[in-house]
Amino acid sequence: MNFQGSEHYLLSLGNEVAAMKLGLESIRTLLKALGDPQNNFLKVQVAGTNGKGSVCAFLDSICRAAGINVGLYTSPHLISITERIRINGEEISEQDLARIATLVRNTSEQLVASDQLPSVPTFFEQVTAIALLAFSEAKVELAILETGLGGRLDATTAANAQIVAITRVGIDHQQYLGETIQEIAAEKAAIIGGSLVMDVVLSNQEPEAMSVLLKKCAELSYEPVTGDGELDWTLRAGSADGLVKLDTNLYSFDEFELGLKGRHQIENAQVAVSLSQELHFGYVDLPDEAVFSGLRSARHPGRLEYQGPYLFDGAHNLGGAKALAAYLDEFEPRPITLLFGAMSDKPVADILEVLIPRAERVLFTQPSNERSLHYDELLDAMPLGVTKEKTFITDTVAKALDVAETITPDDGIILVTGSLYLIGEVKKLLGRRADV
Repeated sequence: MNFQGSEHYLLSLGNEVAAMKLGLESIRTLLKALGDPQNNFLKVQVAGTNGKGSVCAFLDSICRAAGINVGLYTSPHLISITERIRINGEEISEQDLARIATLVRNTSEQLVASDQLPSVPTFFEQVTAIALLAFSEAKVELAILETGLGGRLDATTAANAQIVAITRVGIDHQQYLGETIQEIAAEKAAIIGGSLVMDVVLSNQEPEAMSVLLKKCAELSYEPVTGDGELDWTLRAGSADGLVKLDTNLYSFDEFELGLKGRHQIENAQVAVSLSQELHFGYVDLPDEAVFSGLRSARHPGRLEYQGPYLFDGAHNLGGAKALAAYLDEFEPRPITLLFGAMSDKPVADILEVLIPRAERVLFTQPSNERSLHYDELLDAMPLGVTKEKTFITDTVAKALDVAETITPDDGIILVTGSLYLIGEVKKLLGRRADV
């Protein structure tokens, strides 16, 4: 397969959430048939409801600053599937992705033909296998793996990471993970039970979630690193808004700005710092200066990212919406046009309750995704008291861009949020405009 053929094949396997088949049997069988490439390097796995992608971005940046040969696997992508697999900061090439995808497809189909699997592995399982093979080929020293959904049955868990971290746990994906925060925390805590896990880092948590995570650690005799513990490397808020202070056992660095925006990123950055500490004192050399440099230079597209008059943020659950609202209240005084689209499994009424008061005008649209909510359903989820003059609707994202740019004043911004799929579609459309 060429790149277009491989991309078409992978997407034909179904939506990565709607068609997700939670369980480890298929991915383990596939990886074994491929020679278990995940056994050729050190692995860090990060799970959580909010912040796991940011933690991965911070840790990847730190490792690259230290000269570590590092692979990064994240999801979802915004524009190209190649974004999901990065080696030393560079996306996998289309040629390499196509070549490895062809191998994974052929192996998957052979496993079905020989009755070793009942059906071919899913989109997420095959892309995970592609990433692990790519990292093995590149001889990475370390792979950073962002959990797709949950943890207990997520394909990344089959990689058997030696170091795991769990960021903030909240309510999301209830139909897959459970209705309560305790049930969701238990799904994510299961990554601690891997046979090779040696170190565990936990973000600050709600008490109900933390009790579940700590109980899991105690059952397996782990002493997790937490935000409340004594740390050799500690990050804290600085003396002014937007600044932080990094102290290590050797240096106290001047105050600086994190590479990722938002006060909530201090917590995510501390998780990355704690992971760096575990790596440094047990596995690889991560000098203090690399931690400082990596935190400053980290980037995470689609998360509080400015592009011209646009501000992108993938606030797709209530926790993300609250973090976005806090950032807007503190740092964004300009009038806001809220361009919003969401998936059908999201608590849109709660999200809109948080975000709409921050906007001068609201524009609903429907991303090109089978899980997207129709704009009529978004209208039904609107908080009471929002005037019709303030609200606009479109049935496509392309039309939404035209409307947003028309109704937004010169001194305003267009906030694109509610779904990373929406952000990806907007970015594609803006990119095509720039190419014309």
